[in-house]
Amino acid sequence: MVVWSDFERATIKGIFNKINPDVVGPAALARCLVVYPWTQRYFESFGDLSSAQAIKSNAKVANHGKVVMLGLDKAVKNMDNIKQAYTDLSILHSEKLRVDPDNFRLLADCLTVVVAAQMGTSFTADVQAAFQKFLQVVVSALGRQYY
Repeated sequence: MVVWSDFERATIKGIFNKINPDVVGPAALARCLVVYPWTQRYFESFGDLSSAQAIKSNAKVANHGKVVMLGLDKAVKNMDNIKQAYTDLSILHSEKLRVDPDNFRLLADCLTVVVAAQMGTSFTADVQAAFQKFLQVVVSALGRQYY
């Protein structure tokens, strides 16, 4: 079980209150698909992913980025039991979609970059530490079914 400090809880909730998920989610997923092109194999049904511009302007990529943010909102609302809250998502990604669990970490890294850019100087080292702890718990919960 993860132990959250008051600062971490407030920071995570504060981040998700400040960012626009309809901007951050699509930007993070697009960044992941551009920076780590092998992750595109899971999105072949999304159409043209042939260039950074094609990815950034792809409506299906944008929509799925928003879906990712809805999933993260679920984690924020269930911080004391993220693994339980993510059971169905873990099963879906491992058994049906067969997503390599390392891709969750790659997407989390891209999300950190996008959130840092959105928050600017308020994304201090302490804020980043709390955010990355949260994302690591989410990544672990998504990968739970694999082990």
